Amino acid sequence: MPEEYVLMEVCGTHTVNIFRFGLRKLLPPEVRLLSGPGCPVCVMPQEEIDFLVELVGDPGVTLCVFGDLIKVPGSRGSLREARARGARVRIIYSPLEAVQVAEEEPARRVVLVGVGFETTAPAHAVALLEARKRRLKNFCFFSALRTMPPALRALLSDSSLSLHGLLLPGHVSAVIGSHPYAFIPRDFGLPGVITGFEPRDILEGLLILLKLIKEGKATIEIQYSRVVRPEGNPWGQRLLKEVFRPVEGRWRGLGNIPESKLIPGPDYEDLSAEEVFGVRLRPSPEPPGCRCGEVLRARILPPECPLFGRLCTPENPVGPCMVSSEGSCAAYFRFESQGQTI
Repeated sequence: MPEEYVLMEVCGTHTVNIFRFGLRKLLPPEVRLLSGPGCPVCVMPQEEIDFLVELVGDPGVTLCVFGDLIKVPGSRGSLREARARGARVRIIYSPLEAVQVAEEEPARRVVLVGVGFETTAPAHAVALLEARKRRLKNFCFFSALRTMPPALRALLSDSSLSLHGLLLPGHVSAVIGSHPYAFIPRDFGLPGVITGFEPRDILEGLLILLKLIKEGKATIEIQYSRVVRPEGNPWGQRLLKEVFRPVEGRWRGLGNIPESKLIPGPDYEDLSAEEVFGVRLRPSPEPPGCRCGEVLRARILPPECPLFGRLCTPENPVGPCMVSSEGSCAAYFRFESQGQTI
């Protein structure tokens, strides 16, 4: 048996709740938790932020975004700074709000920015279906939607990362089920446990995972059985197949990953913001000194970044891991460096 059990919690919500409820303090010293790339805002590459900042520079454009995204800095500033200069950036709480905005403002080009994993992708698919149903000519969609299994394959293929097991995301798995994770035990010999988000869920998920490791069993188990079924949510899966198609996407810290980004499929390509505006993403450099990409790959812990808590704070973030409510750096800053862990 290993002297140390290195486990990864993939989901950003798991990361935050492990800190919020002080769960690390309840674990034996030989259990070490690493955070994975499960924060959708954090894995957006710099060029996507730059594209949106450039897009909203058009005075005829209204950008509809979720709150976490507005503070993420790009190489040409953030959407919050663009809004302070007069750009129309609206914070929404549901993708369907953007459809309503487009209907209420027919003279403006309304762009819905889709950020998330399989959890939120069906809601964005519904928004595109509704926009088509209403025959809105001023609505389009920029996709930063990504899928989790390809990213996990890319992460686990890194020979420098040594893990013994994975806590797998509950909400993503509610949509896709457990079958898409079959490659983890098959190709990498690792167990995984799909886990809920309450303290009891997380501790039970860890217990199941440690038991699997001790018994030498590489399987995918479901702790979050009150929500997740092995087959997932067929309705949500059908929506994703109808509206989107998977393409290669770039992830901050992980690089280009095949079939890991969801963009409008053939019947909805005319709603793609890139097609509507005739603009393509251009590679952008990462912020100097920012090691967010290494945090997302579990190469380093947030305090090991030289900017952490000094030049990079939630009030003045340099990288997205300090911005998002699910970001590892923000969680470390809030609960560890500020001494708030309970």
